[in-house]
Amino acid sequence: MHFAVLIFASVAAVTTFALDNGLMRTPPMGWLAWERFRCDIDCTNDPKNCISENLFIDMADRLYEDGWKELGYVYVNIDDCWSSKDRDKDGRLQADPNRFPGGINKLARYMHDRGLKLGIYGDMGTHTCGGYPGTTIDKIEIDAQTFADWEVDMFKFDGCYSNAAEQELGYPLMSKALNATGRPIGYSCSWPAYQGGLPPKVNYTQLGQICNLWRNYGDIQDSWSSVLSIADWFFENQDVLAPAAGPGRWNDPDMLVIGDFGLSMDQSRSQMALWAIMAAPLFMSNDLRTISSGAQSILQNKMIISINQDPLGIQGRRILKEKSGIEVFWRRLSNNASALVFFSRRTDMPYRYKTSLSKLNYTTGSYKVTDVYTDQTDVLKDSTEFVVSVNPTGVVMWYVSAPGKLQYHPFIRGDKLHRQTYDAKQSNFL
Repeated sequence: MHFAVLIFASVAAVTTFALDNGLMRTPPMGWLAWERFRCDIDCTNDPKNCISENLFIDMADRLYEDGWKELGYVYVNIDDCWSSKDRDKDGRLQADPNRFPGGINKLARYMHDRGLKLGIYGDMGTHTCGGYPGTTIDKIEIDAQTFADWEVDMFKFDGCYSNAAEQELGYPLMSKALNATGRPIGYSCSWPAYQGGLPPKVNYTQLGQICNLWRNYGDIQDSWSSVLSIADWFFENQDVLAPAAGPGRWNDPDMLVIGDFGLSMDQSRSQMALWAIMAAPLFMSNDLRTISSGAQSILQNKMIISINQDPLGIQGRRILKEKSGIEVFWRRLSNNASALVFFSRRTDMPYRYKTSLSKLNYTTGSYKVTDVYTDQTDVLKDSTEFVVSVNPTGVVMWYVSAPGKLQYHPFIRGDKLHRQTYDAKQSNFL
């Protein structure tokens, strides 16, 4: 009981410190090792794919030379399994000397010389998820300072091998410790994912004060079922999640697996579109050395990236679920614009979906619509009926603009959802 009282008092003290690092005013973008390369440490038999400085240098070279950096993909993030199994004589974390012979600081300098940023991983438990040294409460300050000394730009704090009481104390303390180093370090918290992702166990107001982004849900896998289950959870809980997001504080549905093995091209376009609507961080986990031209064109789509990076930072919502298997998503954007996504849950054949902007409750007027994947444009009156053909598990995504006119959407006033029904036999507005 005495221990619990101490934790409560300590949390009350540290949660008054806002993160206030000025970072990630739009969702961060880059490359992250975990989903594609996991904890492969066999550099003897798999030297090109093992977790080593060579892998991160290779990916940095691709970001720098293949047009990714200019689009905003600037973070190169190390995940688990990078460290030695032991701390050094001064109690500091240290990189595995065989796989990272130059050390983390040298790797950070390599990134910075190319206009890129380096991210690193830690865990607030006794060990990381992969069994490497964790950052327990007593190690938070020294580890934060170590990362700053190494000139790291982003830190992901996982929660394996820790309990709820330790997380309640440790996540705010790490935020304070990172601030105290004086180095701007983007802070990714996995706290909500370990507490079910929803109130009352998760306090999103507090998260927005101490973290730049946070993992809400389980890890993504290289499969359509995984992508869909994550998207479903986020949109089913959008009333709670959407208001929590904004410049400098983002919900993180996890990595983009476009360019790996589990998604078709249509499913890849769907993940990119839905992540853009969610104002999600865009961290690819793939092999940029061998990525297909099709996957690369999706990930480098400038219009979708601009939607994702919209400076208003308003997370979009699902506004309609049709019995036909079509769902419609909407996001308010700056410059009197918005984004629409028509998504098909069907698996049989392309579906011709007929509607109008007025049925989607756009206000009276004319709108310029641009298909972000085909670059085709059109001008539609709100009352004009149109048909979009949506492939199975695919999307049609539009950028919608109305010069000089603010597009108020009837379902969202002040970022609060207003429930309405529309033609109940056919549709269900959420």
